[in-house]
Amino acid sequence: MFKKIAAAAFAIAASSAAFAAEPPSFYAGVDISSTDFDDFDRDTGFGAFVGYKYNENISLEAGFHRLADNRYTAGTLSADVTVDQYDLSVLGTLPLSNGFDVYGRLGYNRLTVDVDAPGFFGKEHQSKLVYGIGLAYAFTPVVAGRVEVQKPNSDVTKLAAGVVFKF
Repeated sequence: MFKKIAAAAFAIAASSAAFAAEPPSFYAGVDISSTDFDDFDRDTGFGAFVGYKYNENISLEAGFHRLADNRYTAGTLSADVTVDQYDLSVLGTLPLSNGFDVYGRLGYNRLTVDVDAPGFFGKEHQSKLVYGIGLAYAFTPVVAGRVEVQKPNSDVTKLAAGVVFKF
């Protein structure tokens, strides 16, 4: 008899948690980043992303990020260098207390490097695994902030802070 009551209580508790879970939703956001390239100086960038949150633990996200946009000069030679990141990732989220979430990112990204110098234009790309870890805080039910450390490539580390808008 006790086992039946315990099983019923567990079923009721589990179903009430399911009703309390967040409904699936779309979200979009913007971020600013500081990217460390092993062979170059740290650079400031920006980006935008969109995502779909299937439940409180799993999201799918796509984004574009400008990691670097600088002019490099060596003597009389100069070149404009632009590094962009396109990514598609799955985010696994672990809700904490008081509006905080910790999340991990695993996905695919494409880094493109454009070099524009007098008499020369070059474009190179590389597709790699992207992974990262971050912390999010919900200011309101529709606005959240987040910080994340990400590895888009073995010699690139990105630290980003962003704002997420749910709709």
